Amino acid sequence: MIVLVDLLLMLIDLTGSILSAILQTFLRPRLKCIDGELCLITGAGGALGRLFALEFAKEGAHLVLWDCNAAANEQTARLVRELGVRVHTYTVDLSKRRNIYETANRVRAEVGHVSIMVNNAGVVAGRRLLDCPDELLERTLLVNCHALFWMTKAFLPRMKEQNHGHIVTVASALGLFSTACVEDYCASKFGAVGFHESLTHELIAEDLNGIKTTLVCPYIVDTGMFAGCEIRKELRSIIPPLEPLYTVQQSMKAILAEQQMICIPRLMYIPFLARACFYQGDKCMLPFIKNIEMKTSNGHTKLC
Repeated sequence: MIVLVDLLLMLIDLTGSILSAILQTFLRPRLKCIDGELCLITGAGGALGRLFALEFAKEGAHLVLWDCNAAANEQTARLVRELGVRVHTYTVDLSKRRNIYETANRVRAEVGHVSIMVNNAGVVAGRRLLDCPDELLERTLLVNCHALFWMTKAFLPRMKEQNHGHIVTVASALGLFSTACVEDYCASKFGAVGFHESLTHELIAEDLNGIKTTLVCPYIVDTGMFAGCEIRKELRSIIPPLEPLYTVQQSMKAILAEQQMICIPRLMYIPFLARACFYQGDKCMLPFIKNIEMKTSNGHTKLC
């Protein structure tokens, strides 16, 4: 009986968060000023990371850019510097806990204290579960999920001292409901969503109302990570893959509005609520995805 009550309360809480996010989307709340804030973005050398960097720069934030690809990260930095903001780059492997902690110490010593943290970096193995080496599966979970714990432990203490900050988790719609053949990615994003929600509750319980959190759950974004993703013809015109710029712009509106959660597009709220209310374990929650082809270091691997 207690378990059923707990499940009911959790469902009510999740539904409330979704409805609140929908209302905030339509009511167009006042946007906060982040001019002069120090913003750290992981995966800054990738498509979404670069766009996030440019959008935060336009708002006047100073930037700390992390990526495992030094050349791509520096390219982002060059574009950002053209907007006249201060930017620092660091080459970091988010799958290595010690590397994260050591680089975080360097940031504090060389730049200052981070007040906005955008956990944007993400990877996918791109192979069927039984065909995928354990090392690739582990890397997906380390980068997409475990790194969130280490990043938060590195930068949250100072935010707590000042009761000021903002933590953004770029998850995925595939962290709210799953589909076949991307087990590593779905599992890691489910973990990211769970971590983010738990962290949000912890901050509320500690009355740290000056530290905001935003969970970003986009549908498939056309960045190349899910190259060749085919959507059923009858729904292709309704839910096409998202343009990266649109995804980031919608995310920025939610962040500046201090919105706790945003699903992109808004249509993604419907299957999430439906799953919460009427989940059937044997039903795929994204039946309109026919197959997915992922880019890997060895080329394309056809899935599903």
